[in-house]
Amino acid sequence: QVQLVESGGGLVQAGGSLRLSCAASGRTSSNNAMGWFRQAPGKEREFVAGSSWNGGYTSYGSSVTGRFTISRDRAKNTIYLQMASLKPEDTALYYCAIGRGAASMDINSVTRWGQGTQVTVSS
Repeated sequence: QVQLVESGGGLVQAGGSLRLSCAASGRTSSNNAMGWFRQAPGKEREFVAGSSWNGGYTSYGSSVTGRFTISRDRAKNTIYLQMASLKPEDTALYYCAIGRGAASMDINSVTRWGQGTQVTVSS
């Protein structure tokens, strides 16, 4: 079984930066995309960024394009989300995910979720 463990969340001022990490353990498929979703209280979970684990293709949600960058460390079996120019509206619980298909992963393609890491951006 695959487990995903996120880390790196915290409290940051608007305009600041954070780097989230997601370490994958267990068996993973080369066909799987990995990425990030987020969910704020009272809102639906939304796609943030995705990556074709081995292919190097990436995709971003419209609200974070140009500010967030997803990357990977193959040796550590870990993906990262570098978040810059953070805004209060970025405040959410961020989930690492594995899913079927492309880097632009649909929420319905997700087969495994991490436990989430909280990101809070103060004004």
